[in-house]
Amino acid sequence: MGNSKGKHDVKKLGKKFRKLERKLWNYEYLMKVTQFDGATIAPEHGAAARGEALAALSGAHHALLTSDSSRALVHDLAKAVARGNVTGQLADEVRVLARDQREASAIPTKEEEAWTRLTCEADAVWHKAKLANDWASFEPYVDRIVETAKRHAGYLDSSKDPYDVLLDQYERGLTSKAFDAFCNQVRATVVPLVHAIVEHGRQPNASFFAARVPAALQEQISFDLIDLMGIDRADTALAFTEHPFSEGFAAGDARIATHIYEDNLISNVYSVIHEAGHAAYELGVDPAYSYTCLAGGTSMGIHESQSRFFENIIGRSRPFMGPLLEVLRRRVPAVFGSVSEDDLYRAVNIAQPSLIRIEADELTYPLHIMIRYEIERLLFSGEATAADIPGLWADLTKSYLGIEVPDDAHGCLQDTHWSGGDFGYFPTYALGSAYGAQYVSAMVADGVDLGAACAAGDLTPVRDWLERKIWRWGRSKDAPELIELACGAPFNATYYCDYLAKKFGALYAL
Repeated sequence: MGNSKGKHDVKKLGKKFRKLERKLWNYEYLMKVTQFDGATIAPEHGAAARGEALAALSGAHHALLTSDSSRALVHDLAKAVARGNVTGQLADEVRVLARDQREASAIPTKEEEAWTRLTCEADAVWHKAKLANDWASFEPYVDRIVETAKRHAGYLDSSKDPYDVLLDQYERGLTSKAFDAFCNQVRATVVPLVHAIVEHGRQPNASFFAARVPAALQEQISFDLIDLMGIDRADTALAFTEHPFSEGFAAGDARIATHIYEDNLISNVYSVIHEAGHAAYELGVDPAYSYTCLAGGTSMGIHESQSRFFENIIGRSRPFMGPLLEVLRRRVPAVFGSVSEDDLYRAVNIAQPSLIRIEADELTYPLHIMIRYEIERLLFSGEATAADIPGLWADLTKSYLGIEVPDDAHGCLQDTHWSGGDFGYFPTYALGSAYGAQYVSAMVADGVDLGAACAAGDLTPVRDWLERKIWRWGRSKDAPELIELACGAPFNATYYCDYLAKKFGALYAL
């Protein structure tokens, strides 16, 4: 009788828990819609009102998640999980939400609201500052955001370096020590390759990418690429923004935002392919996780591994040049009618130091991440402030890439991340690239013919593997467990270093 009552109580708690998750998801959905609107179609003068609305939504979400009743509910279910009375998906939900709740409870609701208001305002200022090449107007926000982020990190774990706390928020278990070791290994491969290419490599012709392609035509190409990535158009929407990004709203709803330059088609092509990787991940999460805390990607490193896998390992592979060229010839025949697949392959893989991260080639890309990482470390150690950033950026760009920074719009104002408070995010881009290289080896071992799928323009076998191994698990598994599950071994950056050395050594006959 007592056992029956216990099961009844657990079932009742489970229903209350799912109701709580649904309410939290509703707030999260509304915040995502508001943020996406703000970055794409909202008018400039609406930023203050949007900030108030977002502050109210984030405050309500935070208050609900951290309320006494919510904490008591999660506590009771966590005990039931420990006793073995709750298993399976619900147990995963309880574990993940309990962690979310612990971390959210460390931040007072009023501070959460103030943070949302601050970052919304900073984002609006950043958009104007970038266009006007006006670092001075954005600079005070960076200092305010860093100080607030430090304080929040202290709330979360005062025993750790604040920057390590933030790294862990984006990639569970990541520390600056571990990322330093990763950077050292990658740097030892990339820097000599870059130097050898600069000194001995012969750059191919890529003049066809400078041809003017009207925005309306590029929009059609964008949709063609979304189709090529295997994404149902009914599951996504395309928008336009200053800094490309994507957002997963719900099952059947993942948005892509790109930026079109009429004299730089290649920028939009690879922005769309990159963001389509993010969207595919969000759309591939097990539908059973909808409206729960397990919906969405598990970490930014895993998320970036999907986007950069689609962008580089698929999108810049030799076999994929056939399907890609078919799209370009169909839409811009006057420009691409005489371009061969080999011409296109060499052009999309030019390795050459450049200023803009999102347009950087695959080889030099991790060096861009190291520049940002070193600046963030200095800001959080107190060795630098926002006023030092333009000079640091110029010095590090010269050191890592050997080029001069002409202005802040092409330097420290180019990325949106700091305006949103996303310190600790940049390292996940480099990790994501490295994760993707390790997936290739695992796919081959599992019998997936990656080259044949790319050449056919049918990525179904690749998508099926990623869905089974990565996408479906949502937030139920953290990155280290997911990598080991997918690849049969822990993360190892050697796969990435070997991939870069082999690919670019062959491209430049080194």
